[in-house]
Order: sequence, then C-alpha cells, then structure tokens
Amino acid sequence: MAQRFLMDGPEDAGITLLLAHGAGAPMDSAAMSASAGALAAAGLRVARFEFDYMAARRHSGARKPPPRAETLEGEYRAAIEALGTAGPLVIGGKSMGGRVASMIADDLHAKGRIAGLLCLGYPFHPIGKPAQLRTAHLAEMRTPALIAQGTRDLFGTREEVATYALSPRIEILWLEDGDHDLKPRKAVSGFSAADHLATLAAAVSAWASRLNA
Repeated sequence: MAQRFLMDGPEDAGITLLLAHGAGAPMDSAAMSASAGALAAAGLRVARFEFDYMAARRHSGARKPPPRAETLEGEYRAAIEALGTAGPLVIGGKSMGGRVASMIADDLHAKGRIAGLLCLGYPFHPIGKPAQLRTAHLAEMRTPALIAQGTRDLFGTREEVATYALSPRIEILWLEDGDHDLKPRKAVSGFSAADHLATLAAAVSAWASRLNA
C-alpha cells in the first residue's frame, strides 16, 4: 500500500519525528493529533503514518485485530525510506507504534540512520498481565530514547516501571496521573491535558536538541 504521511511543524526544523499509531486507533486519532500539534508548535517537524492494516480499515471498515508487533518492523522501515528526510530523524510513536520503532532502533542508530527514539505511552505489558513484560530489548538499548508515560498508565505505571531493568540510554518523562493517552484527571492531579501536552512538547524539544548538538 502506498505510504501516506500527515505532516505538521516547520519544514526547516532541525529534527524530524516519524510517529506510528497505536494498535487500535489511526494516525489522526484525537490523542495523536493533539501530541503532533503540541510537538509541531514547539518547532519540531512531525510526520505520522499508518501501518497497512490500519490504512485498510479506512476502506473496508472491518476492525480486524492488529498484527503482532514483530511483523510490522518491515513496514516501519519502509516508512522511513518513503519519508526520505535528509536531516536528523527520531522514530517512535504511540503505544504499539513506539514499541515497533523500539525493536528496530538500535540497528538503525548503529547505521547512522536515526538520532533517537520517542515513545508516547510505551506498552510495557498487556493490560492486566504485568508478568508479560515487553522490555527485554530495552535493557540493552544503545539508542538515545525518551518515553513519555502517564503515572497511572495501565500498560505500565510508575511503580511497575521502577522495578524494570532499563538501559541508561532511556529517559522517562512521567506525567502525573496521566493515562495511556497521557491525559490526567484534573480534579485529582490539578493538571489538565493541555498542561501535560505543553510539558511533553518542552521536554521532547529539549531532549531532541541534545541529540542534534
């Protein structure tokens, strides 16, 4: 299927972010659009794309279960080639999209193809199955990585993640009371979704500038 991108942010940005969607929602979901808008407003170039199974839903309307993350690695690599950005590139995405990117990051970083990895709500384990960790490759990761995670994310809370063996190359931005979409309950946390988006954008911009130094 021909690759299609949604582009946000200045064309002359110093860093381009290539982001894939999560397992159940498309690249133009409310959560991804909000994150892309905030990152673009911070001066980053953001490209979003869809895996074939999600793009096919737009035509068929059928909601088949997503493929296993491992089977999508080739599609992510193809998206990088299709984007063809000349400057520094950071790959990543929301939930499963970020997980797929994390699986190919070290190979691409070693070849000088990418500068880093950005995950928006990493799915450390399936909901309700905390023993089924998806972290083995993260322990030895050599790619500079930033994971933005809500403290009450059902795919990995702050208390759970504190017990994992993660590479020192991985930085985690904790967003207080955030869920898997990084959204807090304002009445509980005192923060709004807009507050967390602003924090996310500032943190990613600062982190990316270090990659590009």
